[in-house]
Amino acid sequence: MYIENKSDSLNGEAWIGRVTFSKTGKSLSYRGRTFRSLKGTGFKANYADVDTGEEFWISGPRKDGQDRLYGGNIPPVNIDADVADEYWSDIRNK
Repeated sequence: MYIENKSDSLNGEAWIGRVTFSKTGKSLSYRGRTFRSLKGTGFKANYADVDTGEEFWISGPRKDGQDRLYGGNIPPVNIDADVADEYWSDIRNK
């Protein structure tokens, strides 16, 4: 999934990484953090960290690599090592 921190700016730190969904599908986890859906109430985010309240944009990665909600590549998107091969071969077809 594509995970971008929206708590400080339109283009925050971002990652491509593997998430796990809860049994109910109402939350997901990434790197020890749990995120709950904002159910369409967020302005520039669709999930929030349940512990800190920080807002994030979380979505499936795009084939064209243009994952940022508001475009651009600054700062660059981090790709977790455990998903890098799968991301480049299966998602980006490279």
